[in-house]
Amino acid sequence: QVHLVESGGGSVQPGDSLRLSCDVSGRNRGWFTAGWFSAGWFRQAPGKEREFVAAIRWDDHSTHYADSVKGRFTIGKASAGNTVNLQMNALKSTDTAVYFCAGKFDAAYYVPTGYNYWGQGTQVTVSS
Repeated sequence: QVHLVESGGGSVQPGDSLRLSCDVSGRNRGWFTAGWFSAGWFRQAPGKEREFVAAIRWDDHSTHYADSVKGRFTIGKASAGNTVNLQMNALKSTDTAVYFCAGKFDAAYYVPTGYNYWGQGTQVTVSS
């Protein structure tokens, strides 16, 4: 019912910036504008569990971040279309992971659980 496709991953050096994008599509466009939808970014490093990074409420663009990325990452929704971006600045080696875009029909964007739609992931590598 909902499809998410990530793009923008790559290899950068510590301190660099990178921007990830997630194209969201679904069977009924009205679902996304009804305020019921939240989109989030998660990441999974090798040998570690998947962790929450950031989330945004689709209708009013309210945002929530993990403490580890506050002040460095910014989640935003494009003014036109159904694209969610994750601007990542001051990247660290500890940010290296596969980043996943996710969605849920739940306005509780600040709750990092309940996501049941997932993209395929995009690799981000931060290394000198």
